[in-house]
Amino acid sequence: MTLAHRIFLSPVGALTLVASDTGLVAILWQDDDPARVRLAARAERSDHPILETVAAQLTDYFAGRLQAFTVPLDFRGTPFQQTIWAALLDIPFGETRSYGDIARAVGRPTASRAVGAANGRNPISIIAPCHRVVGANGALTGFAGGLETKRWLLDFEQNMSVMR
Repeated sequence: MTLAHRIFLSPVGALTLVASDTGLVAILWQDDDPARVRLAARAERSDHPILETVAAQLTDYFAGRLQAFTVPLDFRGTPFQQTIWAALLDIPFGETRSYGDIARAVGRPTASRAVGAANGRNPISIIAPCHRVVGANGALTGFAGGLETKRWLLDFEQNMSVMR
């Protein structure tokens, strides 16, 4: 099956949105490593209904009007990765969790490193908010969009949370 994609221009750069017929498959960063998220063939389709919904929701997110996304997701990864990515969806807007917090939340309290590895392969950045995961001491750790972008997203969400 060919996936659909389109470019979305955001305050954190050009993002490539990728969808199947059932949901959003990926949000790729401008300089994303192709090995981080492996995808099937894709065709540009800016009129794809899921991509239109994602673009509208991202527009509202970056305008400060949306804190929780409702677009259908089509996670593609191992069962463990999918469990971790689903757990990311439970991190509230404007808050952070550590890798250990996520490991405990999924019932694998000693799996912090494996959580970190799965988090690094999260194909749906921003919507499955891997930017909200930090080191145990609160330090910013790796992020596919870069640490500067991670800081921007966290600061943006903190500012929006304070304004509400």
